[in-house]
Order: sequence, then structure tokens, then C-alpha cells
Amino acid sequence: MACPFQMGLQDATSPIMEELLHFHDHTLMIVFLISSLVLYIISTMLTTKLTHTSTMDAQEVETVWTILPAIILILIALPSLRILYMMDEINNPSLTVKTMGHQWYWSYEYTDYEDLNFDSYMIPTQELKPGELRLLEVDNRVVLPMEMTIRMLISSEDVLHSWAVPSLGLKTDAIPGRLNQTTLMAMRPGLYYGQCSEICGSNHSFMPIVLELVPLSYFEEWSASML
Repeated sequence: MACPFQMGLQDATSPIMEELLHFHDHTLMIVFLISSLVLYIISTMLTTKLTHTSTMDAQEVETVWTILPAIILILIALPSLRILYMMDEINNPSLTVKTMGHQWYWSYEYTDYEDLNFDSYMIPTQELKPGELRLLEVDNRVVLPMEMTIRMLISSEDVLHSWAVPSLGLKTDAIPGRLNQTTLMAMRPGLYYGQCSEICGSNHSFMPIVLELVPLSYFEEWSASML
């Protein structure tokens, strides 16, 4: 999860989020180089008195500053499209969980089990235990097995919501009457926090998401205890 005064993105937990972090660094370096070049040219023009009378008529210069931006756009677009297609892939999920957004809580249903579903409400501040996080803790966490492909089916029963977990690289809109899907895979166990990322009413800030990623053996014990 994010730390106080954190400037960068959260640590990656899934392969998709690792790819997104690499793409972010790749694009940021290109932006940094372009900004440095423009700043250098501006400072040079303001500080030097040397002029070149044929600069405005140089075909070579015009060719370079036309082709170079096209090459830069290709260097940004190709990895971006690669990650976009990777995020849409559904690779034989081992488990399917349906998520429904409400005003203002989430409900979850494990569709591979006969009767495993629950609602997830935020824990009020006055009921928090020592060490728990304000506005992020819920009464029922979503327990999922790690290192397995999990399909999330996401929809809403009232207004627009958005199911987002930054450290997993997930953000999918919950739209009434429409079923969206996304996949997740966590490479290590832990608690991963998210929130509704679409303004959905007065209590929009009070719809946290908590995923508890555990080994498969623990998940089987938990699912058996919930049935």
C-alpha cells in the first residue's frame, strides 16, 4: 500500500503491475530527455548572439524534427499496446469471483462454490483495532489464493463504481447492466488495499477493498470454513 509522502507508484505485486512500472519508467525517461533538450535550446537562444541565416531554410533540419517525433511516438506506442493486450488476456482462470458495487459497499460471490458470498463494509473509525488503517479496513476481506490466475467479474446494482487495487495494477469500472472482467495474479502473499475510484455519491470515500492473498492450502481451509 502507499506510504505517507510517497511520490512514486506502489510496489508491484502482479506481473502486469511490473510491466506497467517498467513502461512508466520508460516513458518518463523519454519525457525527461525531451524536456532537457527543449530547455537547453531555449537557454541557448536566450544567451547567445550567434545566428545562422540559413537555419530557417534548412531542409535537413525540417526533416529531422518531423521524423524524430514520429519515432518517439512509436517507441511509446509499441510497449503500451503490448501491455494493453496483456491486460485483456484471460488465461484459463483457476477461480472466478463476482464483484457487485452498491451504495456504498461491495458484495462478493465465489461462483465456483455453491454458497460462498458475503458483503464487505468499511469498519467505522471508532471500531478500529490498534494497527488497523482508517478508511481502508473492511469487516470481510476477499481471500484469494496466490500464484493462480483469478478472474474477477465486476458489475454494479445502482450507480457507476470502479474496482481498483493499485499494487495489482487493477482498475475496472462497475457499470449497472454490464459485466466487465479482469484477471489478477499475485506473486506473494499479503494484504492489498484499494478503493472505489469512481465518484458514486456522498459516501464514495467509504468503499475500501481489501484482498488477502494466501497460499492455496490456507485458502482451501478458509473456503471450507465459510461454507
